[in-house]
Amino acid sequence: MSSLEEEISQRRREIFADSYSMSIGEITNLYRDGEIDVHPEFQRIYRWDDLQKSRLIESILLGIPLPSIFVAQAESGAWDVVDGVQRLSTILQFQGVLKDDHGNLIPPVKLQGTKLLPSLAEKVWDDSNSSNSLTPAQRLDFKRAKLDLKIIKRESSSESKYDLFQRLNSYGAPATAQELRSCILISINAEFYGWLKDLALSEPFLETTSLNERLISEQYNYELAVRFLVFRQMKESTISAIGNLGEYLTEAISTMAQSATYDREAEGRRFRKTFELLAKSGGDDVFRRWNPARKRFQGAFLNTAFEVIALGLGCHIDSYTDATEVDALEKAKKFWSSSDYSSGFATGLRADTRMARSIPIGRNLFKK
Repeated sequence: MSSLEEEISQRRREIFADSYSMSIGEITNLYRDGEIDVHPEFQRIYRWDDLQKSRLIESILLGIPLPSIFVAQAESGAWDVVDGVQRLSTILQFQGVLKDDHGNLIPPVKLQGTKLLPSLAEKVWDDSNSSNSLTPAQRLDFKRAKLDLKIIKRESSSESKYDLFQRLNSYGAPATAQELRSCILISINAEFYGWLKDLALSEPFLETTSLNERLISEQYNYELAVRFLVFRQMKESTISAIGNLGEYLTEAISTMAQSATYDREAEGRRFRKTFELLAKSGGDDVFRRWNPARKRFQGAFLNTAFEVIALGLGCHIDSYTDATEVDALEKAKKFWSSSDYSSGFATGLRADTRMARSIPIGRNLFKK
């Protein structure tokens, strides 16, 4: 057997799949009973406007076939939606049954007119006080419409499940690398994702990174938190060999999320302590560039500064007790004025090449 054939055979044994055709009514009942999870967190990432939602409802009413919905079977037997979150969310929201992550009903969507069905404008699912409701016959036709579901069974490996999620949601998806990474984490360990979210939204962390609204909306604060957790104590020889940073971060944080031995409490405490001390010691200047001519920190957040200062302190955080010991701004000035910076950080470096230089410099700066 050839190497390729062996690889194909092995991977096929790791994925157990099935296929069902189910009516929208059946799927809606599964959702009401808690047997299918569309992950409200995903809806903030893959958000459609009302016209896109109206076009989906139009397709269903006209009997136009929709792409398959992919779900992964959890250990409990419930289905986690892997691909098709926004389609199912739209269908459920239109019927008035979709809930947010706090269990509150999301207001039903009010449709817009479409090219083929202009009279869809202002239509709602069912409102006894409005003449804009679908008729009982139209609602029945809608609930009887069939959707094709592809089920990844629980016998499949966890690696296969999140690899499939990543693959399906990378085909033209408008998500950033971290938004996609977040969805993967929700799929494999929602509790871990919630823990990461708390860190990424903690006040000292947001204060020191001082990201703009666009980067926050794209979850770049989450990515920085992931970088801190992954690289805080990584061996320097490993840093230089990580390859593509985005792929490495996804694999590393997914492994953490599935690990039974990863100490979230201890690592979370170190994360919070690091950024609390940096907030007290340097505030939102700590990750900016030092301009010696003007004698001030200026510009926006810089990854290099984060790698040197945050990861440098983070590596030795157990040795520090208060902000006066940290003296972050003086250490930052020392870095920006050093020959290490001027000779080692040319523009155009790959992230992994830069980090192999910046992280050891930061560790030396904060080493007691």
